[in-house]
Amino acid sequence: MQKAKRIFLIADFNDESPKSIRMQPRMWLKGLMRLGHDVQRFSYRNTMLQSSPFPSKRMARYFAKKRADAILIEQIKRYYPDIVLILSMKYLDDKTVRSVRCAAPGTAIISRDDDPYPNKNPARLAIARETDIVITTSGGKFLQTYKDVGVPCCAFIPNMCDPDIQYKYNVEEKWKTDILFTGKAEHTRLDRNNERYNLISQLGRMPNARIYGEFGIPRVEGMDLFYAISGAKIGLSINTANDVHLYHSDRLINYLSCGTFVLAKRVPDSDLLFEDGKHLRYFDTYNEFFELADWYLKHDEEREKIAIAGMQKAHTDFNCVKIAGYMLDIIEKGTCDAPWAYVI
Repeated sequence: MQKAKRIFLIADFNDESPKSIRMQPRMWLKGLMRLGHDVQRFSYRNTMLQSSPFPSKRMARYFAKKRADAILIEQIKRYYPDIVLILSMKYLDDKTVRSVRCAAPGTAIISRDDDPYPNKNPARLAIARETDIVITTSGGKFLQTYKDVGVPCCAFIPNMCDPDIQYKYNVEEKWKTDILFTGKAEHTRLDRNNERYNLISQLGRMPNARIYGEFGIPRVEGMDLFYAISGAKIGLSINTANDVHLYHSDRLINYLSCGTFVLAKRVPDSDLLFEDGKHLRYFDTYNEFFELADWYLKHDEEREKIAIAGMQKAHTDFNCVKIAGYMLDIIEKGTCDAPWAYVI
């Protein structure tokens, strides 16, 4: 049996919010521990806020970041980690990571980026440059951006799910709808008049669709999010960037793992993740989305067959244990045995 590693996990666990149960850091923690490793979690933002005399995050950055760094470094010094995994680059800076390196010489330092457009965030690039490996939820140009600034190894690792709590629920009538989209209000306010904005805006005017987080409908969090997804016949998955190799937000895996039928905007090499017509349906245009939605709303058997297959695929191949294992393989071997493997 492989010797258990000590993994120091730095993330924003959102401990103060009900959304904490569906956040990716919680799933990484669970996956790594189920693989037999010891994991010490460190919620950087919460530590910074607790160390600040002011409740504002902006003020905490000014008054308490130095204190949060000191607490972080002291814990790392006493834990002697084999791996430091940074799942959130927000609030840290490159100086923090250099201090981590000094506190744990010889330790593999891995950073994770879930967000698009790293080229627009020099602070993220500076942090990543101080790490040994960057893992992102996209390949292509976003991953190449990190390689170009000098990160030794850059790899695509998709978002994961937690089958313990993400599955198809039998829900009350209040959760049932034809088409669902979940997100923040700005999803319908930014980049106006592009396809994503127009599609979501049209859904917002339809009585059989529900846009949680906009059009007078509050956001849902905690288990209610999974109930809302379970109650929808169709879930819309569309990104702010849909031309990037393998890139999908966690909306895709959340919908699939909760057993709803997904219509997803196609991105390059989408079928390496989930197969069109088998696990979900991809669409290319605004009109195609509504044509597919209309057809599948009228054909329950075909829709439910694909939804079940998508959920099973998500639970089998994208659960937190399997995805965490792929990340460890990349650290140890420089690659992983997955159909979507993409390392530069």
